[in-house]
Amino acid sequence: MAKPLAGKTIAILATDGFEEVELAEPKKALEHAGATTHVIAPHSGEIKGWKLTDWGRTARVHRELNEVSFEDYDALLLPGGVMNPDKLRMDTRAVAFVKKFFDAGRPVAAICHAPWTLIEADVVKGRTMTSWPSLQTDLRNAGANWVDEIVVVDGNLTTSRKPDDIPTFIKTMLEQFAAASRPVAKSA
Repeated sequence: MAKPLAGKTIAILATDGFEEVELAEPKKALEHAGATTHVIAPHSGEIKGWKLTDWGRTARVHRELNEVSFEDYDALLLPGGVMNPDKLRMDTRAVAFVKKFFDAGRPVAAICHAPWTLIEADVVKGRTMTSWPSLQTDLRNAGANWVDEIVVVDGNLTTSRKPDDIPTFIKTMLEQFAAASRPVAKSA
C-alpha cells in the first residue's frame, strides 16, 4: 500500500484539555499514511485529553516545546478542545512555533477551537476558514472570512469545524500534507 507521507515528520502541538478524538484520529491517519508524528507540548510527560464532556485519555508528549524547531517538521496539526488552544495562545513559545510554519509556507491543519492559537499568531487576516461556530466573531475580528463548511483550504491552511467533520478533515489534511514539500535543510 502506498504511503504518501513516508519520510515526512508532522508536529502535533497540544496541551492539557485537547479534544481527544481531534488528536487521536488524525494522528493515527498520519501514521497510517507513513508519517512520523511528534506530540509537542509545553511540558514533558503526558497531556490529558478531553472527551466531549469529561476528561479522557492521555497522550504521550514526544518533545517539549522548548526543545523543538519548526525546521524539523514538514507540517503542523493543531487539535481543538476549548482548554487546549486557550492555554496555547497564552504561551508565547507556542504562538511563535505556529507562526514560523506560516512564515515558511508549510502546511497547517487546525480543527474546532484551534484557530484561537492562529489568531494569536496573527496569521488569519485575509484567509477564508472555518472553526467551531463560537469562534466566528473572533476570526472575523482578526480579519478572516469565516464560513460554515465542513473543511476549508486556503493556501497552506486547512480548517474544520468539529469532531463530526473529522473524516473529511483527515482526507483533506492528508492530501495537503502529501502535496507539500519542505525546503532542503541547511548544513550545519
